[in-house]
Amino acid sequence: MNKLLYKLIISFAAVLLMVSPALAQIPDDLVLSFKFGNDKTLSGYFNQNIELVVPGHDDVFSKSQAQQLVARFFKENMPESFSIIHQGSSGNEGARYAIGTLVTAKGNFRVYFLLKTTNNKAVIHQLRIEKQG
Repeated sequence: MNKLLYKLIISFAAVLLMVSPALAQIPDDLVLSFKFGNDKTLSGYFNQNIELVVPGHDDVFSKSQAQQLVARFFKENMPESFSIIHQGSSGNEGARYAIGTLVTAKGNFRVYFLLKTTNNKAVIHQLRIEKQG
């Protein structure tokens, strides 16, 4: 009986490890990049072209252009804290999204980003940082 239970537990664990990346959590270093205003770590997750919305800019930018804009945003709005308030997945290509609140010295911002898995790596396709009320 113990061997059967053991095999069932191992089988169940193996299935969980193979479940779609859409069910995976948002990477910790991505959350920390918002919390500490680390544009280099954050841009490491950017797709080659990314739909980016930050105060004063709303367009599709190259990875390097987006990093510059995010670096400027963090310089002008030094983060004090960041927390994910909601995350989920859409059935679309294993896409995951997160919505968070970024608290800065100049006010609070709503952050939304859309991740898709490409070559076993989470990649941000869309990032929105918008001033809250």
